[in-house]
Amino acid sequence: MNRVEHIMGMPIGIDVRDADVDPGALDRAFEWLRLVDAIFSTYKADSEISRLNRGEMTLDTVHSDVLEVLERCEELREETGGYFDIRASALPPEVPISSALSTESIDPSGFVKGWSIDRAAKIFDAEGIRNYSINAGGDIRVRGRAIPESCWRIGIQHPLQHGRVAAVVVSNDLAIATSGTYARGEHIIDPHTGRPAGGILSVTIVGPDLATADAYATAAYAMGEAGPAWTASLTKYEAMTILADEAVLSTQAFPSAREE
Repeated sequence: MNRVEHIMGMPIGIDVRDADVDPGALDRAFEWLRLVDAIFSTYKADSEISRLNRGEMTLDTVHSDVLEVLERCEELREETGGYFDIRASALPPEVPISSALSTESIDPSGFVKGWSIDRAAKIFDAEGIRNYSINAGGDIRVRGRAIPESCWRIGIQHPLQHGRVAAVVVSNDLAIATSGTYARGEHIIDPHTGRPAGGILSVTIVGPDLATADAYATAAYAMGEAGPAWTASLTKYEAMTILADEAVLSTQAFPSAREE
């Protein structure tokens, strides 16, 4: 069963390989993703994030999911030394998100996408679905087998050559997130300088949690040439970085076969 819907400004594709799957499971997953978009979108004037940024809501009145997301984003900001920062304009790293709300807009989209896919995956797990892939604009969660194949093979697009795959990730249970210029150009900013990061073309992070992998990929990209050393220190997550000269650096256990 395969379905694609346009949500959060991107195509989200679900590919389920189990036999006799209740189509309602996909309905519930997409319904959840539409709810996330309604709550967290920075493009919808009536979303809670938009209302929070305009001062029409406070942290005491937002949905519990918003608090969960903002708390985790704050943890990730600390974990990454301030390189993952959901504030539209960077403030000094010691200023917490709760204080920034009075002067800065926040945009947790870089975390919410992965977080929402992780939750959609839990819907499938609860339904007893064991073999599936969820792809949200290139950030992917796979579980089980790509029946009839024994595992899932996910191509990582080369950042400069759109018809070329830089590597193929092979797994039965993994989250894969990639940050880079690609279609959106230089949209990842080093929060410490306020300027686009330099020295690298893309960072792919794999691990058990897509939301965390996405945040780590963003942070490592924002670090520029210091990113590979930082990703080598991560626990439970592996990384592949393509440098500006197209050299590829991978952590020891990155699960891929390079494609030439």
